Amino acid sequence: MEETISLKELLETLKKRLGLILTITCIAAIISGIVSFFILTPIYQASTQILVNQNKSEQAVYNYSEVQTNLQLINTYNVIIKSPAILDIVKDNLKLGETVNLNEKITVGSEKDSQVVNVSVQDPDPVVAARIANETASVFKEEIVKIMNVDNVNILAKAEVKENPEPIKPRPLLNIAIAIVVGLMAGVGLAFLLEYFDNTIKTEQDIDRILGLPVLGVIATIDNDKIIEMKTKRTERRTRARGEKVGI
Repeated sequence: MEETISLKELLETLKKRLGLILTITCIAAIISGIVSFFILTPIYQASTQILVNQNKSEQAVYNYSEVQTNLQLINTYNVIIKSPAILDIVKDNLKLGETVNLNEKITVGSEKDSQVVNVSVQDPDPVVAARIANETASVFKEEIVKIMNVDNVNILAKAEVKENPEPIKPRPLLNIAIAIVVGLMAGVGLAFLLEYFDNTIKTEQDIDRILGLPVLGVIATIDNDKIIEMKTKRTERRTRARGEKVGI
């Protein structure tokens, strides 16, 4: 015989385990908030833009084939920017030390069908991030002439540090929201898991459902207040009966 669970039973399970679900959700949110605000190091980002072209043709102001060639070379420029030929010079110029891995800090990319290269740098110090981004662009502009004989490089936008820079990560509110959702799902899952492994019989319906035995009778339960009230009334009746006998 297949067992079916009605929506009412599901709601009753959630209601019975509501305290557990809320506790797990609150704990997850608190832990996420503590980690986001006090443990994780804020990371700032600075970006600069570079426009790279081949040597200009003297025959025409606009040459479609040259533009297509430049677009195809964008991926090559991206690789060159993150190569030791560029980053080692940047590291020496800024005196960052050998332990600093600029490859992990720098992200190079470009928009589709665009000759503009975006250089983004992430660092716990916003000033250092801006210095690395600008120095990388400057070194690339100088060294690309030797590497690929390209002398038409323009820096479109330099990285600047705002007055009150905001970190790009972590995002505490987003992390807390995600933790609440995850905690809620974990709490609901644990509630149904506990209910599934709970084999105790609590109602007469459980006897019929689990044991398959018919219920012949039910013993009503009486709380303590009713028992005390019944004893008090019984005592009063006895006292009254004795008083009537004495009066006779």
